[in-house]
Amino acid sequence: MMRPLSVLGIVSYRIFPAQMGGQKCVAGFYQELARHAKVTLAVAHTNKNAGADGLDVNAFLFDHWKGLLNIAYLLRLRKLVRRRAVDLIIIEHSYFGWLGLTLRRLTKKPLVIRSHNIESHRFRDMRRWWWWLYERYEKRVHRRADHCFFITEEDLDWAVQHWGLSAARCSVMSYGIDISEPVSAAQRAEARNVLQMRHLFPSDERLFFFNGSLDYLPNIDALRIIVTELIPLLRSARYAFRVIICGKGLSSEWINVLRSYREIIYAGFVSDIQNYWYGTDCFINPVTLGGGIRIKLVEALAHGLTTISTISGARGVPVSVTGDKQQLVNDYDWPSFAQQMMRADLPLDTGVSPAFLDRYSQANIVRRALLSLQTL
Repeated sequence: MMRPLSVLGIVSYRIFPAQMGGQKCVAGFYQELARHAKVTLAVAHTNKNAGADGLDVNAFLFDHWKGLLNIAYLLRLRKLVRRRAVDLIIIEHSYFGWLGLTLRRLTKKPLVIRSHNIESHRFRDMRRWWWWLYERYEKRVHRRADHCFFITEEDLDWAVQHWGLSAARCSVMSYGIDISEPVSAAQRAEARNVLQMRHLFPSDERLFFFNGSLDYLPNIDALRIIVTELIPLLRSARYAFRVIICGKGLSSEWINVLRSYREIIYAGFVSDIQNYWYGTDCFINPVTLGGGIRIKLVEALAHGLTTISTISGARGVPVSVTGDKQQLVNDYDWPSFAQQMMRADLPLDTGVSPAFLDRYSQANIVRRALLSLQTL
């Protein structure tokens, strides 16, 4: 009998406990992978063991802001590779690509990079002057890796075309979900009652939802669009609605702005996010900046919420698997976006398609990833 694959995952930030979408993306992947392979994780020292059940977590690395200091831990990482009989190394994001390449040189083990964005494009959108320098580095580490996972087909195609990567050494690994059972009407009604008691809004108002990391520029820009474009359009139509906004990291200036709008309920970070997925009528995603996949959009659809999104905001979430549950609007066409929000037939009660669950099921994503990993 062949022994299971032994994998070392290197993560440059906190993923335990997994609270935000990006953390869930990484933690969920390794937890599912551990059902099929032996998984060892070397993670940033800020990690806690909460939620890391069944995983061999070694929390000693400097995070990505002090990443170069991890050169001091190369021998410790090499020792992990030897003691755990590691077959291959996975680096999350390109930040620690240099560390993975150096470790590959020391251990002769294949290196895999799992890209969650074209990071240099994210830095460009954030107006970091050095984004073009990072792109040179990002291109170099991806070209030297043994295999590259990208989170969307769009990112993969761009990297193959512009970085000259071999398509045979690249594949898509999307954000995974564990939801398989549809949400019942009783669950939705109960969650709605929880929200109504907590936030005290009239029962006849349509409830829209937006959430995410609110210190991230694409999400901050979406808040600007909500308050300067969408709310005025809905107000002028005398439409009864509220927008609930959840997430952490929002500046005090933006908190004051949101609280000045009667139509906005700013809830901040909430520990019972499921009540918001179940208890609202529609998820809005007026995002035009950034790359990668919109994790919050996948989560909304997985919880049976109808979504309205810009085309840019829905990258990696094709209508072919979402059907009518995802309504797309051209970027910057805010009058059409507002018209979609006021549709009389929302929320669309069409359920989550089997094609969506098949594409984003964490178990299926890991099975497909293993087909690539086992060839290295």
